[in-house]
Amino acid sequence: MSRPTSTNPSPDAVSRAPAGVLLLLRLENLAVAIAAVLAFRSAGGTWGLFAVLFLLPDLSMLGYLASPSMGARFYNLAHTYVAPALVAALGWTTGQGLWLQVALIWCAHIGVDRVLGFGLKYPTGFADTHLGQLGRRG
Repeated sequence: MSRPTSTNPSPDAVSRAPAGVLLLLRLENLAVAIAAVLAFRSAGGTWGLFAVLFLLPDLSMLGYLASPSMGARFYNLAHTYVAPALVAALGWTTGQGLWLQVALIWCAHIGVDRVLGFGLKYPTGFADTHLGQLGRRG
């Protein structure tokens, strides 16, 4: 019996979730994005700040200049809800509303990305995501 040489899935092995599951994931993330925008505005955020910071998490794609594996690591760190949740907690506990606003912008960004089909990345390439391959319709 042969052993696999890598724990990384090949691009052919990246599967899509069933259409019903993908729809639920997109609706869920749409709800997160809308809630984050409404909470941001309620927290006194300005649209100028929102516009300046909204695409900031995408700077993580610069990791792909090093390698697909490094790019996936950086992208995934910037596109999970864990980091903005920690930033929100910092804002909440310190009473610094700006941190809460930054976290809400970040959550809105992630939510919109997921609605558009940009999932967490596999180390095999930018198009290989937990939501399926970018550019493929199933």
